[in-house]
Amino acid sequence: MSREIMQNKIKQAEKEISKKKDDVQAGRMRQHYHFMPQTGWLNDPNGLIYYKGKYHFFYQYNPYYGFWDYMHWGHAMSEDLLHWEYLPLALAPSEVYDDYMRGGCFSGSAIEHEGKLWLMYTGVANHGNGNVQTQCIAYSEDGVHFTKYEGNPVIMPPDDVPAHLFRDPKVWKHEDTYYMVCGASRNERAQALLYKSADLLHWDYVNVLAESRGEWGYMWECPDFYPLGDKYVLTCSPMGADDRKAVYFVGDFDYATGRFDWKISGEMDWGMDFYAPQSFETPDGRRLIAAWANEWECMPFWKDWGPTYREGWCGFFNLVREVKMMPDHTLQFVPVEELKNLRTDGYAEDRLEIGSAGQELKAGDGISFEMQFKIDLEKTHADRIELDLRCGDGKKTSCIFDLKSGTLSVDRSNADGWSNGASRSILFLKGKKELDVHIYSDQSSVEIFTDRYQNNHANNIYAGNSQNKIQIRAVGGSAVLKDYRSYGMKECFR
Repeated sequence: MSREIMQNKIKQAEKEISKKKDDVQAGRMRQHYHFMPQTGWLNDPNGLIYYKGKYHFFYQYNPYYGFWDYMHWGHAMSEDLLHWEYLPLALAPSEVYDDYMRGGCFSGSAIEHEGKLWLMYTGVANHGNGNVQTQCIAYSEDGVHFTKYEGNPVIMPPDDVPAHLFRDPKVWKHEDTYYMVCGASRNERAQALLYKSADLLHWDYVNVLAESRGEWGYMWECPDFYPLGDKYVLTCSPMGADDRKAVYFVGDFDYATGRFDWKISGEMDWGMDFYAPQSFETPDGRRLIAAWANEWECMPFWKDWGPTYREGWCGFFNLVREVKMMPDHTLQFVPVEELKNLRTDGYAEDRLEIGSAGQELKAGDGISFEMQFKIDLEKTHADRIELDLRCGDGKKTSCIFDLKSGTLSVDRSNADGWSNGASRSILFLKGKKELDVHIYSDQSSVEIFTDRYQNNHANNIYAGNSQNKIQIRAVGGSAVLKDYRSYGMKECFR
């Protein structure tokens, strides 16, 4: 009976999607090549996996309207990480442990077990004493239609962990045992808790994998944990850590004790719109991540839910990135190779001299494009380089490479009449001969990658089609750009 209840709720949601999707698709702010929902609200990526020859994206989803509420799991499938087929919803709130309007089926992960596709997710309910978050299991024979395990929940919150701060399980297999890391909070300090199981149904607590001493916030959302090279990587989105949206830790892990000893930490993205990244491994051994192109502290509850909300949708993923380790064990986050298949209308200049008067750059239609160049630091004498993207109608998004003070900022305060704020990071240029810059622009976002993909800024903007100019100028001297390359980008979602 419980499976029938969930299937009926999924059918109800699918009817709503079918009714609205054509109108939503016509929205002016719809992306061209970033993954987004057909209708409604999207946030965290869930259950990213390569299963039976296809890539699968699951995602936090409210199919009914363009703001957060009543969480379902959306589902899409792809052969190339670019073009996606929307499948029936995987999960809908239907049980006493997950059927709540301000809860539902929260974030989780996926794994293959005995040929079936298994999902582990957080069920959120409220029985009059506040939200209770528990870890639950669902499984599928065909990878499309799921059944919730009748023994759910499989893990309850520990006694000393607040019941509303225990969520987002990420599961993996090591040798013959399944492991899961889950976000939690104890004594107002963030923790990642480790569990293990022989069958994905019966779980034992192992240890606190890692924890904050206060410097990394009070709750780690969407923790992820995986080997990379000869090290292990823990990523999370820390709540209560101010501007940090997604961070990584690199260190060593002991399966015998369940403890992670990290020595290196860093920002996955310095921008204002990069949250809840989740990783998965491809058949060729790449470790890829996808993230939600937004985050909770910047959600404008005080104003509205943003320009796309008025079009009946909200939310998309950042570009899928490959995680790579540098010799010093810091990490790079490189846009996936598959994106090259979207390139069109290529343009190239081997050398560009930039002065104070500035000049216009060519890249696709100025809206949906890819751009690459290198700043020749040996021949550049400017104090800073100002790159204005999506210019027009008196508006722009300003990217400022301040070579004198060693900072990079992306300011969207004049981007669209709605957005505000600037993201900032350090530009450490000592001993470097050039600074590489790689930019992807889409209808409603700009992602900027610099310094070997270790200094990245993802920011959403909601610029109109008349904002299609790109301007660059040098301040306090001249600048030289090398190897300028740009492309238009083919449509994936129109």
